[in-house]
Amino acid sequence: MPDYRHGAHTVFEIHLHLVWITKYRRPALSGEVATRARDLIRDICGQHEVKIMKGHVAKDHVHLFVSIPPQVTIGRLLQWLKGKTAHHLMAEFPHIKKQFWGRHLWARGYFCCSSGNVTDEVIAKYIAEQNIDQDEDFRVDG
Repeated sequence: MPDYRHGAHTVFEIHLHLVWITKYRRPALSGEVATRARDLIRDICGQHEVKIMKGHVAKDHVHLFVSIPPQVTIGRLLQWLKGKTAHHLMAEFPHIKKQFWGRHLWARGYFCCSSGNVTDEVIAKYIAEQNIDQDEDFRVDG
């Protein structure tokens, strides 16, 4: 049985693979900057009950595999992560501020993919076997 997380009135397992890149794919995340970015990401995730299962800070992008609670939306999480890390890294490392003018450390957008312990086919089969009705793709019960 998987390790489900529990809230006051919820049981959940929401796993996401997140990737975001630096503006212009500039290789700015190395040494102290990369370590500080990792620490900031850990702090932000900890504040919002987001569990980091795996993570990697490369020279020009960040990979995270996280488990999020239902009240945290993907867009809001990335807003916190990209916004707060950019703000702190630019304030603490002057050479980053020169390299990324206009206070934009990260490129627009991000990659997000959900992950689970069952495939799409298993879910579709489960839903299809619930009750036989006329519409095959989206049925209504009752």
